[in-house]
Amino acid sequence: MQSRAPRTREEAVDALVEVATTVMSNKPRELQLAGAPACVLLYGVNGAGKTTTAGKLAFRLRGEGRRPLVVAADTYRAAGIEQMVIWAERAGVAHFEGASGADPASVVYEGVQLARKRGHDVVIADTAGRLQTQRNLLEELAKVGRVTAKALDGAPYESLLVLDAVLGLTNLVQAREFNKSIPITGLALAKLDSSAKGGSVIAIESELNVPAKLAGVGETIEDLAPFQPASFIRAIFKR
Repeated sequence: MQSRAPRTREEAVDALVEVATTVMSNKPRELQLAGAPACVLLYGVNGAGKTTTAGKLAFRLRGEGRRPLVVAADTYRAAGIEQMVIWAERAGVAHFEGASGADPASVVYEGVQLARKRGHDVVIADTAGRLQTQRNLLEELAKVGRVTAKALDGAPYESLLVLDAVLGLTNLVQAREFNKSIPITGLALAKLDSSAKGGSVIAIESELNVPAKLAGVGETIEDLAPFQPASFIRAIFKR
């Protein structure tokens, strides 16, 4: 016996939420922060929102009683280090930065060692921005992951791809290419405000089985929240 068709807009939205969530990733959405120290690497193209996401995440984790160390490893972008330091200071957390033009992988390695020495329980690293078409430069980011694994003695860590929610299905192309070089463990949606729907995350999760874990929903340092699939999809259709 077939179920009856939705009769109201609310019922239609409920049905869409049910269908959409079934094709999204079933992997855990909580950040995996069990290491000593734990580590979160943030990847993405320039302008996606890596630096702001790093600052917001540091602020959030500090509020949960953790002792984050922010590592400014975006050493190739003009003012990248300075911007990360500003966000770390806004969050009230310690920071470590490499010299302009330094190898991002070595900066992250030194940051992990410093965190262990000083008792920080989580490292948040803002890595160098790369376009998904720059295959040779993406390989440099893959090196960051390998070096981080070495610094953590093989312990698992988070590799989050930060996506600008405004860009639509361009994000699917980015996710595909980044995931070829870097084993992405999760997504962080930036700029997910009233004007950006971010629906491309459904396609990304369906194709790559990579779960969205964080959502930046505003411009202030408090505006970072765990990603909730049902609430997110419902909001798309209610706007």
